[in-house]
Amino acid sequence: MVQESSATESLTTIEITGHSQGPKSTHVEAADTEFVVGKEASPLEYLLGSLAACINVIGHLVAKERGVAIRDLDVHVAGDIDPARYRGESTEPRAGFETVRLAVTVDSDADDETLETWLEAVEERCPVAENLGNPTAIEASISRA
Repeated sequence: MVQESSATESLTTIEITGHSQGPKSTHVEAADTEFVVGKEASPLEYLLGSLAACINVIGHLVAKERGVAIRDLDVHVAGDIDPARYRGESTEPRAGFETVRLAVTVDSDADDETLETWLEAVEERCPVAENLGNPTAIEASISRA
């Protein structure tokens, strides 16, 4: 569900609802789709996949704005994580990724400098990359069924 906020702010709220289908599977409902996390891919794989998808979408958008022809675009994402924290085995490592590496392969006639500045703009404008690279406030609450 997408909601627009007041005219003085340009925030858009994106909402999903997740319903447990057991200890390792969550049915997610979004505005125009639904999917299951954990059935075929883990939440961490979905997170990395979201980054790859965002780089693809923003990459094509920035290329179009700049008149850069992109014939094909592949995004490889790898994340390093110590599972000890989220498994409850330790309190030392962080629960999330320590490092996320992004490798973009693009088929284009643009020169190297153009592609470098294109990628910089894509990284800067990709909301998923921005969320992974910077702290984001999470406000959690609980209620009874």
